[in-house]
Amino acid sequence: MNDIIRILQQNARISDRELGELLGITAEEAAAEIKNLEDKGIIKGYSVIVDDELYDNSTVYATIELKVTPQRDCGFDDIARTIMMYDEVESVTLMSGAYDLAIRVKGNTLRDIASFVSQRLSTIDGVLSTATHFILKKYKEKGIFINNEQPDERGLG
Repeated sequence: MNDIIRILQQNARISDRELGELLGITAEEAAAEIKNLEDKGIIKGYSVIVDDELYDNSTVYATIELKVTPQRDCGFDDIARTIMMYDEVESVTLMSGAYDLAIRVKGNTLRDIASFVSQRLSTIDGVLSTATHFILKKYKEKGIFINNEQPDERGLG
């Protein structure tokens, strides 16, 4: 199971035949394993990694840190569920450290994200403070190098 997930994380478009060859099983067994992982909810979906500079240079991304007051009996879950429902939100993560939730959002302009923070996020009951960090450039995402930049492996051992 771990090998299938590792391979699919690197290339979700791999064929059942190719996956089977890598794992030493038949294409049918590989397909059945993937379906089993999907049915169990272990695999939630598949995504595409896009070079925004080539595809849509106007998209703006930001990471927003939130300090929140945990709710009685549900902790951070209710606030996280509320935040997840907004279309601008790509991910919500509970964190340890100086802040509680990390949110990744997408917008058309810096102003769109600023409005989202001031009019939606900061008005949610339990949100104590926010810190917005605009993403200026992506170098690597989900293990994939963006802009075909190859790593300099000198000194890596």
